[in-house]
Amino acid sequence: MEGKKKGDSFIQELEEVLIQVGLRIAKRGEGALFVVGEVEYKLLVDQNVPSFKVCENPKLLESLALMDGAVVINHEGFMTAYGAMIKSTRTFRNFGTRHSAGISASQKKGNLVVIVSEEDKKVRILKEGKMIMQIDALQKDVEKSVSGAVDVLETIGAGTIGAIGTGILVPTLGVALLPGIVVFGSAYYLGKLLHRRLK
Repeated sequence: MEGKKKGDSFIQELEEVLIQVGLRIAKRGEGALFVVGEVEYKLLVDQNVPSFKVCENPKLLESLALMDGAVVINHEGFMTAYGAMIKSTRTFRNFGTRHSAGISASQKKGNLVVIVSEEDKKVRILKEGKMIMQIDALQKDVEKSVSGAVDVLETIGAGTIGAIGTGILVPTLGVALLPGIVVFGSAYYLGKLLHRRLK
């Protein structure tokens, strides 16, 4: 993400907040879509809530995420829109509008997308049109693994996105580095990542 220039700790905090909020929403069997970056959208609701720093108010972020549409967050970590209908480039069979919108939004370089699925209670993280991580909200104590998941996201980094990830529609190799958390990518890359994590 372009925001990395401002410091890795800020990005890690933002990713951790989005994942933790996503897990709470998923456990209740509800869905949400978070887009960090720039994306085309149309507002579905009047914007009565002023912009705020999402890391400082995760409860407000969670309540806005439960509305139809996406929550859009800029690279500085401020909520810029909620109830936003993301322009999808195409629809995907067997996936709802949330996943189609999320896949489309993630294709822009520098964007990070977090999709919370109400159907299977999983949180999916996408970058550059690829799913790079999936977190099972029903895994016991998965919240304890979130900071480790964020470390893995930062280890992956934007420079290696091309070598990792999978199209959300294509089953592929995934490695469970932490309980309830699967990272997707090529066997070679994941083997190296796993080896580094275990040292």
